[in-house]
Amino acid sequence: YWWKSEYKDGNEVYYENSSGYWVKWEYKDGNEVYYENSNGYWWKSEYKDGNEVYYENSSGYWVKWEYKDGNEVYYENSNGYWWKSEYKDGNEVYYENSNGCIIDNRPKFQVKTVTIDGVDYELKAIKK
Repeated sequence: YWWKSEYKDGNEVYYENSSGYWVKWEYKDGNEVYYENSNGYWWKSEYKDGNEVYYENSSGYWVKWEYKDGNEVYYENSNGYWWKSEYKDGNEVYYENSNGCIIDNRPKFQVKTVTIDGVDYELKAIKK
């Protein structure tokens, strides 16, 4: 039984053994972005600003992520599941997902009704 590995920039990029099994890896900017093996399985990833934003594999499964100000704000996968979040001052204030869960901790405004010349108007406080 034998095996061999190849390395590039400190990362293993190829492996093979006497059974005929092999694996290939690819890296970009320090992130593993591609994997493939002799069984036909593969996956690939894309990164933006150090965050993984897309993943896909040979079974057809995929995932998408979005980020804003360092926070993960959106997730979606090929099974139809998704969620989204909103943040204020680094704290999650809103969360919603495809299962119908909603958590809303955003500030609420009090509404006042004022009648002027027989017409009702709704006033909302504006905070600076």
